Parts: sequence; C-alpha cells; structure tokens
Amino acid sequence: MQIQNYQLMLDRELEALTREGRLPKLLLHSCCAPCSSYTLEYLSKYFEITLFYYNPNISPEEEFVKRTEELRRLLAEMPMSHPVSLIVGEYDPREFYDAVKGLEQEPEGGERCFVCYRLRLEKTARLASELGFEYFTTTLSISPYKNAEKLNEITSELGEIYKVRALPADLKKRGGYKRSIELSKQYSLYRQDYCGCIFSKQERELQRAKTENR
Repeated sequence: MQIQNYQLMLDRELEALTREGRLPKLLLHSCCAPCSSYTLEYLSKYFEITLFYYNPNISPEEEFVKRTEELRRLLAEMPMSHPVSLIVGEYDPREFYDAVKGLEQEPEGGERCFVCYRLRLEKTARLASELGFEYFTTTLSISPYKNAEKLNEITSELGEIYKVRALPADLKKRGGYKRSIELSKQYSLYRQDYCGCIFSKQERELQRAKTENR
C-alpha cells in the first residue's frame, strides 16, 4: 500500500485556492492551544477558520477547562492573517467512554486512539455540514505521536458521508511541530505532558515512575 504525501496534497489544495482568489470556510477541530498555534498561523492565510474544541476524551474536567482557557487566550493574543472564531463543544466524557468500551487495555496509539479520532472527527464533519462549511480537518496531525495516515483516512471517509471536503494534512511536516513549540514558548502556553484521556495519563505517569526509579 502506497503511503500518501498529505503535505503535498495540502500544497496543491492551497495553490488552487490562491489561484482562484477564494477564502473558503474551514471548520478546524482543535485538541489544544499548542497544536492550534502553528496550524492557525499556517492555514489562516487561506481560510476563514472556525475552531471547534470538542474533546470529551480529556480527563479530568479541570484539564478540559484549562485547555479551553488557553485556547481562548491564544486566539486573543496571536495575530492571524484573517479573524478566527471558536466553538466550544459540550464536555460529556460518557461519549468517550462509551465509544472505547472494550478497548481500555489497548496500548496508546492503537485501536482505542483510532476510535477516539473518529468520535471527535465525526462530530466535526457533522457540524461542518450543518453550518455550511466547505472544508474540515483537525490539528491532531501536528503531533508526532498521532497517526496522520489514519487521521486522513477517517476525515476522507467522513467527508464523503457528510458532503464536506476533508482538507488533507500532515501538519508536523516542514517543521510544523517545531514551530508549534516555538509559538508555545512565545505565548507561554500550557503544554500538557499527556494526550488527554485517563489512559494516556496513566501511561505517562507509569513512564515517569520508571524514569525516576532508574
């Protein structure tokens, strides 16, 4: 199976928009402020963006609130090529636990994560369709710990179902992840040390304990 170059696919999409002189509407799923920083710096040149912060996987609720506040602060402080708005989705962790039931023992980065990707991206695609957005995508691919191939596979499938164009993306490419770290430092953003769910938090704590006991 040939691995797709999603950055090249994105380049071609952006070049076409530039030639057409259009500024289409993009619903951008956001996982946190650090991952959104470079993504917004990059894509706000080409789209009218609305961020959709929908992450019922995050635990505990205080963490969800903290990440929401950091995202609001980033939007208030960081200059964008075009204005960016924000929609904060309802926080209902039962949606996440119901979705991943039976996958609790899966390793981080495996099938449980793929189900979580789909949960959040399907909500994004559905909302994009309801609100009349032309495109949707997610900030998740900026992380070196996230499977960009799977993320793009899911968005492409959902785009067909909900009749919204899935913007191909592998945002870690061309120094995207490095730039997100630079912007996080510039704006003093809170950078969490686990993905967000209770399972990733437990795995991170286990890794930390092993390191400390060496």
